[in-house]
Amino acid sequence: MIEAVYDLYEKIKAYDPSVDGDRLRRAFVFGMEAHDGQTRASGEPYYSHPIAVANILVDMRLDLDTVITALLHDTVEDCDVTLGMLGDAFGSSVAQLVDGVTKLSRIGLQTGQNNIQAENFRKLLLAMSEDVRVLLVKLADRTHNMATISHIPKPEKRARIARETLEIYAPLAERIGVTNLQQSLENAAFVVLHEEMAETISARLDFMVQESEIVIPMIGVELQDVVERGGVECSVSGRLKSVYSIWRKMQRKKVTMDQLSDIMAFRVLVPSTEDCYRALGSIHAAYPNVMGRFKDYISTPKRNGYQSLHTGVIGPENHKIEIQVRTPEMHKIAEYGVAAHWNYKDPISNKNVLKFRWIQELVGILDEEDGAEEFLEHTKMDLYHDQVFCFTPRGDLIALPKGATAVDFAYAVHSKVGQKCCGVRINGKIRQLATELENGDQVDIITKASAHPLAEWENFVKTGRARSGIRRAVRAERAVEFSRVGKSILHKAFAEVNKPLQKRALEKIPVIFGVQKPEDLFALVGEGRMQPELVLEKMFPDLAKSKKRVRPIGETNRDRAKSGRPILKIQGGNSGIAITIARCCHPLPGEDIVGIFTTGKGVTVHRADCGTLVDFGDMPELWMDVGWEDEGPKRVMGRLNTVLSNEPGALAAVATIICQQGGNISNIHLTNRNADFFSFQLDLEVKDVEHMRSVIAALQANNFVERVERKSNV
Repeated sequence: MIEAVYDLYEKIKAYDPSVDGDRLRRAFVFGMEAHDGQTRASGEPYYSHPIAVANILVDMRLDLDTVITALLHDTVEDCDVTLGMLGDAFGSSVAQLVDGVTKLSRIGLQTGQNNIQAENFRKLLLAMSEDVRVLLVKLADRTHNMATISHIPKPEKRARIARETLEIYAPLAERIGVTNLQQSLENAAFVVLHEEMAETISARLDFMVQESEIVIPMIGVELQDVVERGGVECSVSGRLKSVYSIWRKMQRKKVTMDQLSDIMAFRVLVPSTEDCYRALGSIHAAYPNVMGRFKDYISTPKRNGYQSLHTGVIGPENHKIEIQVRTPEMHKIAEYGVAAHWNYKDPISNKNVLKFRWIQELVGILDEEDGAEEFLEHTKMDLYHDQVFCFTPRGDLIALPKGATAVDFAYAVHSKVGQKCCGVRINGKIRQLATELENGDQVDIITKASAHPLAEWENFVKTGRARSGIRRAVRAERAVEFSRVGKSILHKAFAEVNKPLQKRALEKIPVIFGVQKPEDLFALVGEGRMQPELVLEKMFPDLAKSKKRVRPIGETNRDRAKSGRPILKIQGGNSGIAITIARCCHPLPGEDIVGIFTTGKGVTVHRADCGTLVDFGDMPELWMDVGWEDEGPKRVMGRLNTVLSNEPGALAAVATIICQQGGNISNIHLTNRNADFFSFQLDLEVKDVEHMRSVIAALQANNFVERVERKSNV
């Protein structure tokens, strides 16, 4: 093991002479001691794995903090080591990187036929990795795990890991441009998932190697001669394509391997971008071009920053070959992606950074820095920071916009879940439906058959799907409520002229008013778009208009019942969209109430003795006879004005009394305070008026309470 740390040190020193060898050695020893006694499935000491991961990253010429992270990346998850210990020993940067790798390792990836799920997991990994080095360590970790996957005894576990690698990690490597790791992951996973096919393709390639050992160098020499005759210096290398890339092309083209003619690929490296196009011109002039195979990724780079010219030609000896033309700088980016820039020791200015479009997407535009180290420290990932990715209890992943809430999540799962949601557990804890979700949250929506969306949800949801679902449900419920209110209004209007609203009258409504059913007319009346007097005039043209009367304030339910006028029943708790409880008097179940009809809003319920009713005394057409439902009281909100002595413990005593009486404080508002007293407005949830009276009586008996009374404008 001592030789291993020495080899690492020599490799890093080759590209970074200022490397802190003592810090590297301490990290090496720390990791070995933490993993002491642990072994891998192969029987090797566990620490051989972190060393291998570190070597992969050193080959990519990464900085010392990243290499140390590789040496320690499993210590927090698998050993008795904390992030604080790592921070104290090796600095906050290493601790943060190890924390990021640990978090990614704990994500339970779900793979299968759902490509959207796989893509969402890749986005989640990106979103949770603010520092791109976290991803590089994780990819190197997976690369070594795949290289040693044959030691895992259970074939189903090998298949799961390989599928996860092929669907999640290899595309992720491609996304950030690390082609060497991408191809390594793809080939290793393919061998596990399609062993027989991999063996068949490998055997065929082995057979072709004998011929290619002669053909590839011969073609390479001829290509180099063609390009240099055109006045461009170049170097040419050739290879047979990988097992996985050949299989993927067979699948895409639906052909056998024998039908594939372009399994040889050549790379032409030239000094400059202009030389790329000159070299391409020379190649096309010398060989027939295969139509549809030319791609210009220099003028239009791939999303991950990849740049190269691709073409297919019928080359020497009629061999169909693929050719890539690029500069050495482009080649480094093609091989190492985001890691390529850490090869450079020259200062990196905004001008140099801006020419790489992938940097704008992956890390944003940097401030001017002094060198590669500063560039490295500021490589913060911006991809998908406008999204959050959360899990259902089954492990499915839901992608939502940043700031989305539990209600957005419910509607994203299914519109029916959104319509019936009444609560949420986030990571096992009950939370508010308006809670903003974070990456990796597990969200369990609580539903109830009687639940329905509330109009105020629209104030905090972020997704159009949730917003439209809420609006649709509220409109439907509003229509039902307006229909119920309108029917009671018409019952009242008909009763006052001794014309009961019975079956015969109802049958006339669609014909006279051009509606589909009576409920549609009721809704128009309830919403105030059709006056009850107009309904009477159209249905009974010869009927004389009744004279208006002044409505007596304080008239009780019993008085109205004796009069024979119909009473609109309301619930004490959720009275419906078209029926609201007046805030001026806060009526409670058990009290006499009346309703005032407001155009476009439905009915507002007041206490029968509310002073506000004076304003409507000469408008009897707006009065509605209402009463409480008989099915039992609901918890409703009442308001108390309370004056307490300004002493320690006074407010606590009031809260305790209310709790003992079975009430619940929903809001407290301080209205006045001086040296001796302070006044509060308390909103309480109670069952009915008798419950409120018992709370008031208990408060009045307390020495801290100077005065307590119901809120009213009587």
